[in-house]
Amino acid sequence: MKGADVNIEGVSKFFGSFQALKNVSLSISKGEFFSLLGPSGCGKTTVLRLIGGFEDPDSGSIAIDGKSVAGLPPDKRRCNTVFQSYALFPHLSVFENVAFPLRIRKVPQQLVREKVMHYLSLVQLEMHAPKKPSQLSGGQRQRVAIARALINEPSILLLDEPLSALDAKLRQHMLMELDTIHDKVGITFIYVTHDQQEALSVSDRIAVMNMGEVLQIGTPRQIYENPATEFVARFIGETNVFNLKIISVDGTKIRGETEGLGSMFVDDETDAKPGEMVLATIRPEKIRISTEIPETNGGRINILHGFVAEPIYSGFQTKYVVQLDTGMLVTVYRQHANWSEGIPDIEWKDEVYLSFSAADMVIVETQGQ
Repeated sequence: MKGADVNIEGVSKFFGSFQALKNVSLSISKGEFFSLLGPSGCGKTTVLRLIGGFEDPDSGSIAIDGKSVAGLPPDKRRCNTVFQSYALFPHLSVFENVAFPLRIRKVPQQLVREKVMHYLSLVQLEMHAPKKPSQLSGGQRQRVAIARALINEPSILLLDEPLSALDAKLRQHMLMELDTIHDKVGITFIYVTHDQQEALSVSDRIAVMNMGEVLQIGTPRQIYENPATEFVARFIGETNVFNLKIISVDGTKIRGETEGLGSMFVDDETDAKPGEMVLATIRPEKIRISTEIPETNGGRINILHGFVAEPIYSGFQTKYVVQLDTGMLVTVYRQHANWSEGIPDIEWKDEVYLSFSAADMVIVETQGQ
């Protein structure tokens, strides 16, 4: 396996009186596509800069392949960085931009040509070698920056929001290309983004950050299906959150009461005891919407009643904002996979029933008594 392991233990970082990182610990495996995900100012770029050697931690340690990198300058860390701004030399051709790190090392001309054309081929730009960056599209310029970062054959590629300057369609295309490049070169990719879909699409694992702390680390599926906190649940896609008072716990089978909505059932693990309050979440696509009362399936299906406050048509799906009898708003997605199933159209102000399985609800936080 190519690439390098990265281990961060108890790292904190201050900028003046502002604490950017609070006791952050991460273990990134060799060859992994690992994403740091969170809102602006959460500390994810600071983590990247610490790994790359552009900043030093105030406490804690950083090791690459088991060796401390304390005091090592960026050029000694086997890391290269791809920045959001591309940082290409406008007066140099694509070929010379990619060749620049080799020129610094005084690599023989023949080897320079072989390696540059190899990496331009990897990013599908060999036909654009003579052009200047100004003659390329944004996506092509980003691929030049990636080729230049890879040509020194680093063990770790650090990517600091590399696609955020691109439009939505090009960003999706570049994301797939980036994933393909990772598969081909096999080194460790550490990717910083605030875009949840980007992180979910390409990552082997994700660390969700907020206010200088790592809230959860897991695979995209774990992060999405089993968020550890309310923040993670709300930040990774859209969700609905209910306040439940625990009435009974039987293994993973939990019955709670929601003010104004009656009993609600959850099938999940919790340390909460009867009488305590918890937050439970359900994703919009896991809720069924109907104008008819659904079956309760022996009490393991939760049923809510309300009216459509707003239907939002998006082509492949309709998003319904439903106002429950208590006034609470719940979001539901209905996919448009097949309109021939006899399901009636549901429109604004229609009376509707929402139903969802206890197994699809997740308890994200315990609030005590």
